[in-house]
Amino acid sequence: MTVPVLELIGLHHTFFPGTPSEQRALEGVDLTVEAGGFVVVIGVNGSGKSTLLNAIAGTVTLDRGVVRLQGRDLTRWPEHRRAALIGRVFQNPFSGTAPHLTVAENLAVASLRGRRRGLGWRLKSARRAQLASRLADLGVGLEDRLDTPMGVLSGGQRQALTLLMATIVRPTLLLLDEHTSALDPRSAEQVLRLTEEIVVPEGLTTVMVTHSMQQAVRLGDRLLMVHRGRIVEDLSGARKRRIRVEDLLDRFDRLRNADMLDESAAAMLRRTYV
Repeated sequence: MTVPVLELIGLHHTFFPGTPSEQRALEGVDLTVEAGGFVVVIGVNGSGKSTLLNAIAGTVTLDRGVVRLQGRDLTRWPEHRRAALIGRVFQNPFSGTAPHLTVAENLAVASLRGRRRGLGWRLKSARRAQLASRLADLGVGLEDRLDTPMGVLSGGQRQALTLLMATIVRPTLLLLDEHTSALDPRSAEQVLRLTEEIVVPEGLTTVMVTHSMQQAVRLGDRLLMVHRGRIVEDLSGARKRRIRVEDLLDRFDRLRNADMLDESAAAMLRRTYV
């Protein structure tokens, strides 16, 4: 029997429990992702989609539930230990890299993911040539800028490089956390193209969170809609291929209307019994 790459069992997490600001971000999330699956997660602000990614990465400590990666229970693993298996690209192009290090130095550090880091990480000329070739494949003009500090690159260049860093050592799981939302349209399109060119041919198991309906329709082979900490839609195969932006907007409208009815009923009960 094949073991799924990712298994989430009964994930629960509440922010500020027992206070007026209490927010139930995850309420019993169950999810299985097979090897090579490309899952796109959408939802309105506060729906729990980013918390879901943070729970997988170990940034958020679960109230209860289990996170497994290739059959290993990661639930109690700290974030830095999970990072040996999980590649992640953040929303902010300036996250996940060292701005004071050069392009080459950042790539060298990324190449050591999952291994003990010592003083021997600096690049030899042959390795520099290999990295320059990989950078040329990105098509963002970085192959001649190995000695340029990361901090002076444009947002699009930096995000393209971060994507390469997250996958230069093949991760067991790749997490993409709204990784184009802070970019201008041209840079965002460039990074999306790179995402497809890296994830699909390599068959990387990927979970991507986005707020873009267009991206949700275009990318991935499976689409999850998260609402109030639960997965309310799970589309794959022909259903995923047929979905359109208008269909997603209609689903969001129905959820919004249901929420309004719930709030109206709660208000009526308060008026009746107070």
